[in-house]
Amino acid sequence: MPDPAGEQVTLGRVGGAWGVRGWVRVHSDCRPPESIFSYPDWWIGEQRFALREGKAQGSSLVASLEGVDSREAAATLKGQYIAVPLSELPAPPAGEYYWRDLVGLSVVTADGTGLGVIERMVETGANDVMVVRGDRERWLPWIPDVVRHVDLEARRIEVDWDPEF
Repeated sequence: MPDPAGEQVTLGRVGGAWGVRGWVRVHSDCRPPESIFSYPDWWIGEQRFALREGKAQGSSLVASLEGVDSREAAATLKGQYIAVPLSELPAPPAGEYYWRDLVGLSVVTADGTGLGVIERMVETGANDVMVVRGDRERWLPWIPDVVRHVDLEARRIEVDWDPEF
């Protein structure tokens, strides 16, 4: 995905055509899902599309994009990722983080015992979970009782967790 502004961040993907006038179904990874519509330009594949309109349609999201005016044109975008330049993301509020910023951070206990590195984050419904890969894989809940301190500059997260668990 070319981007003259630098690195891109994936916000969702195109689920397929919706209707006969070129609208597309949108699967959003944003929270809330509708916030994907706050970005005026989307990179889909190697092309930039201006967002004309986006809305909830039942339990789905749908969007109209400049230059996509037929069902056939919309169908060609099915399955492709929707991205924006990293520079367009707003700074997260204090104490909140983008998952992309957490992946790769070292996870240590309060006494300095290394548990590994965050391999990925998982949404479970009840709370988010850090998948930490070290001597073995551990799934640690992202909750205040576990996550004690996040230091993005040092690339380290301190947790209250028994290394034997």
